[in-house]
Amino acid sequence: MLLHIIGTDDLRAARESGEIVTPSLAEEGFVHCSYENQVLTPANQRFSGRHDLVLLVLDPQQISSPLVIEDSYGSGTEFPHVYGPIPVEAIIRIVEFPPNADGSFGLPVLR
Repeated sequence: MLLHIIGTDDLRAARESGEIVTPSLAEEGFVHCSYENQVLTPANQRFSGRHDLVLLVLDPQQISSPLVIEDSYGSGTEFPHVYGPIPVEAIIRIVEFPPNADGSFGLPVLR
């Protein structure tokens, strides 16, 4: 299961433009994604306490840009990165992703 964490304003912009384009695409050359078993790591490290997030469940077969599995920060964990915009047609499901009372995230039901 390929996942992408996104704010609701950014999702709205993606729907209007037809593709998901993140600041990391311009800055690092790729869109950060995660698998189900690893999505809580970036959620809790980078987005703690944010109340405007959703998880996008993506269909990799609908993404024409290269999908590369790599360890970009030397953490020892390989994450999926999409080297180009993600078309909104690749969104299979949008899952609410509210933080817990302490600002941390737990894994919602994705299926």
